[in-house]
Amino acid sequence: MSDSSAPSAPRRRLLLAASGGLATLAAPALLGCSRKADGPLRLWAMGREGEVVGALLADFHRAHPSITVRVDTLPWSAAHEKLLTAFAGDATPDLAQLGNSWMPEFAALGALAPLDAFVAATPALQPSDWFEGIWSTNVVDGQLLGLPWYVDTRLLFYRRDLFERAGFAQPPASWSSWVAALDALQKTGIAHPLLLPLNEFEPLLALALQQGDPLLREGGRWGNFRSAGFQRALGFFLARFSSGHAAAVTNQQIANLWQEFGRGTFAAYISGPWNIGELDRRLGLARRADWATAPLPAPDGSGPGPGASTAGGASLVVFKRSQRQADAQTLLAWLAQPAVQQRFHAMTGNLPPRRSTWQLAGADGMPLAQDDKTRAFGTQLERVRPAPAVPEWERIAQEMQQLAQRAVAERQSPLTMATTLDARVDGFLEKRRWMLDRRERPVAQGGGMTRRAAA
Repeated sequence: MSDSSAPSAPRRRLLLAASGGLATLAAPALLGCSRKADGPLRLWAMGREGEVVGALLADFHRAHPSITVRVDTLPWSAAHEKLLTAFAGDATPDLAQLGNSWMPEFAALGALAPLDAFVAATPALQPSDWFEGIWSTNVVDGQLLGLPWYVDTRLLFYRRDLFERAGFAQPPASWSSWVAALDALQKTGIAHPLLLPLNEFEPLLALALQQGDPLLREGGRWGNFRSAGFQRALGFFLARFSSGHAAAVTNQQIANLWQEFGRGTFAAYISGPWNIGELDRRLGLARRADWATAPLPAPDGSGPGPGASTAGGASLVVFKRSQRQADAQTLLAWLAQPAVQQRFHAMTGNLPPRRSTWQLAGADGMPLAQDDKTRAFGTQLERVRPAPAVPEWERIAQEMQQLAQRAVAERQSPLTMATTLDARVDGFLEKRRWMLDRRERPVAQGGGMTRRAAA
């Protein structure tokens, strides 16, 4: 059976280079960088962010007339492969937007410049002002390799009017109250009140991150999906389908998510901040009171506060081969200013990663921390946890989603699916184990033994 999630040939060669298997691939960096130290600073950005960041830079150029910036916009669908190809060809830009889940992969390649000393020397960038779980996605093997640019997490969008009709004036705060609300909604005539598309891994990942058990063990060498925590999360997830709370569908099988939500075909779903604007556009401001957002419910007995969720978004990184690292850091610091982040949010709808930005009044005079739709995201961002920082994570997440879809269809037990997932993940991590063991293997040196230095 073919594996569509397997790395492409260029990506496999790059991962081998990171492990020392193809040292010649990185040779251009050792022979001298052909990149000019003058000319414009080159920033690669993706999608909508790349389209609008140029509008912010007029003020930057006025404040720093000696630095000009050229922005190249990449489509998200091609960005990952283009960045890898640029690294292989010694053609990386000075800085770039990088999806948080890509950070471990480029860290393994040694492509990114550490930012610890820069941040330590810049009082305006102290980490205490950033959402901790988002900041930690930029730390790999103890080094800070990026600055969060915007953040993403998942929480509960729900039809407040339908929940109230079912007897729930407040959103559920625990798993048991969530189940009770879904039972009550079914009794009002909504056959499947919760939407959990089977081609999305984020809802199951969020439930798993709420547990105390890590998803990988022994430094990311092995899967840990047979742990009690993951099986508990998976059991709750699978039970939503066996109980009828959720229909076994993918999001491609839903003609129009916002329209069906407005019709009351389902009363709740787990999604991200972009849907605030979508619901306003699709349902209209007249129906804004009908729906609301709430942090994810927490597992019973886990203590006060909402449940954890995913730590997503994108960061800005500086490439190690850039000869303009000081100028790139100047741009990073400027883009990280709360007032600039607020303008960026107004242009894109992306949520800012700094707490202080959430306190600034927007164009309507309302800070994000007080807006009735975004406030829950601020609460949730205080309770986000990063996925395992391994280059293989995206492949692992897709495998988790595919096996969960099969488990729903075949009514598998949590242990059956978790056992299969562990076996698949252990295979994905085989090269990682080899690399880590090679780094740590004792080697003879003189009259004693020492650890092999990291490659």
